[in-house]
Amino acid sequence: MSDPLVGVLMGSDSDLPVMRQAIDVLEALGVPSEVAVLSAHRSPDRAAAYGREAAGRGLKVIIAGAGVAAHLAGVLAAHTALPVIGVPVKAGPLQGLDALLSTVQMPHGVPVAAVAVNGAKNAGILAAQIIGAGDPEVRARVERYKAGLGTEADAKNARLQALGIEKYLRERSLTDSWKDAAPND
Repeated sequence: MSDPLVGVLMGSDSDLPVMRQAIDVLEALGVPSEVAVLSAHRSPDRAAAYGREAAGRGLKVIIAGAGVAAHLAGVLAAHTALPVIGVPVKAGPLQGLDALLSTVQMPHGVPVAAVAVNGAKNAGILAAQIIGAGDPEVRARVERYKAGLGTEADAKNARLQALGIEKYLRERSLTDSWKDAAPND
């Protein structure tokens, strides 16, 4: 595999099931990534060093997922000029609202792009789009992926029209495919 272009980081290993969505979509789009657990609070020096060294190691984008206080993306953004995408992870009593607000409320000069709570899949797609701006092969893979989304939506609509609402929902609930869907699926 090629050298990683995207760093996928999380504040705790408990965030891995959510962040796996970003890893999987990057892999599907042929964008190499690396994965690490770095805490803005428990290992702040390592998180800062990662941000400072990321561009020099060839990374192009950083995705940082964290729950509750969710300071990881901001700490990384403070130490790099690379784009940082924050993934607020649903955790704690506020179920991700605190993480969302911590991710998007950044001071002037330290931007963090943010996706939906648990929206790691979109973070992976956004990272690929950023890389695709300068890499026609990655851009073409993203374009094919997005075209596939339209085809999938058209197929779902055709099935809904053929079955009707009640039968469609009954069949869909049997597969449980929608219960574990990520936001915006």
